Amino acid sequence: MDLLNTLVDKGLRRELPTRAEALAVLATSDDDLLDVVAAAGKVRRHWFGRRVKLNYLVNLKSGLCPEDCSYCSQRLGSKAEILKYTWLKPDAASKAAAAGVAGGAKRVCLVASGRGPTDRDVDRVAGTIKAIKDQNEGVEVCACLGLLSDGQADRLREAGADAYNHNLNTSESTYGDITTTHTYADRVDTVQKAHAAGLSACSGLIAGMGESDEDLVDVVFSLRDLDPDSVPVNFLIPMEGTPLEAEWHLTPQRCLRILAMVRFVCPDVEVRIAGGREVHLRTMQPLALNLANSIFLGDYLTSEGQAGHADLEMIADAGFEVEGAGEVTLPRHRATAGGCGSHEDAGCGSHEGAGCGGHEGAAGGCGGHEGAGVCGSAPAPAAAATAAPAPQADEVRRDLVSVRRRGAGTDIAPNA
Repeated sequence: MDLLNTLVDKGLRRELPTRAEALAVLATSDDDLLDVVAAAGKVRRHWFGRRVKLNYLVNLKSGLCPEDCSYCSQRLGSKAEILKYTWLKPDAASKAAAAGVAGGAKRVCLVASGRGPTDRDVDRVAGTIKAIKDQNEGVEVCACLGLLSDGQADRLREAGADAYNHNLNTSESTYGDITTTHTYADRVDTVQKAHAAGLSACSGLIAGMGESDEDLVDVVFSLRDLDPDSVPVNFLIPMEGTPLEAEWHLTPQRCLRILAMVRFVCPDVEVRIAGGREVHLRTMQPLALNLANSIFLGDYLTSEGQAGHADLEMIADAGFEVEGAGEVTLPRHRATAGGCGSHEDAGCGSHEGAGCGGHEGAAGGCGGHEGAGVCGSAPAPAAAATAAPAPQADEVRRDLVSVRRRGAGTDIAPNA
């Protein structure tokens, strides 16, 4: 296919596709899907080999957010029966982080619900960063605390943060339909503040909120303009009790096309499969590793993910390898660029064991359980005579969504 040959050539040269080319990727047929994955896979392997970076989320403060983001189970007015707790103490957060690091995570992502941190909150998070780094040698920390005020990004950097996450989530033209308590411009401003402070910027999107192909291309091109080191791709978890609980429009094929489009537009950037991979990609998750070079290990913020050991088995079975602490995530030209990653011990991408991470605390996760293998699936009964029909778009799969009841904020061991 001429389109795919063109996109591979551009990806290897770090040349931006046209909008028409990006839209054409999303419009390809299921018959051409494996060709699309193979083409985008060439670009992924050129810049990142067969390495998969593991990231681990710690929800420092859960629920009771004053913002009204429609996708979020922690939003103002949410009826989702999630865990609700105030700030974790530094030692509790460090203990949670250590579980992820022990499971192979290179990056710990510290997330807190809310519009944005107060200066006191920044001090609190600074203490947590110190505790984590003191007790977990070589770990990198990404903070995700909402909208930043002037000077706060610099203070987080001074405290030892390597990266800051704040997602754009959707296109500027549709942002007001999703959130009314802050603006798209507010989000762009926070990403720019992170950049200016020398933090590695991490910013991505949420697919599956009813957006058009044009919206998806718009937000990915906007991300490309912001030039983050990492682009997490979330697939909406329609959590009960949120305004988007009925939005079940994604198929595994659609998710793969979205990931391929992101890879072509951001060829040399860490593309992470974030919230919702287990729910929407399901048994196609291993194929998605040909497109993305990064995933979250274990659970998400308010919902459960695939068992941590199943993540590791999936990576190995698909012929990939977990990125080690002695490997640099980003390609050399990005790792040696100005800002974060420009010098030894600078943070994301700058040294052995570098990278970028985090995702904004919105997209939830999936309803797997310990030892479940593919998320949400239990071993099939021996007497089962016929397989269940393949799930279709718009089919509600509540069986794949489970509220997190373990890990941070509980007395139960985390999933890592």
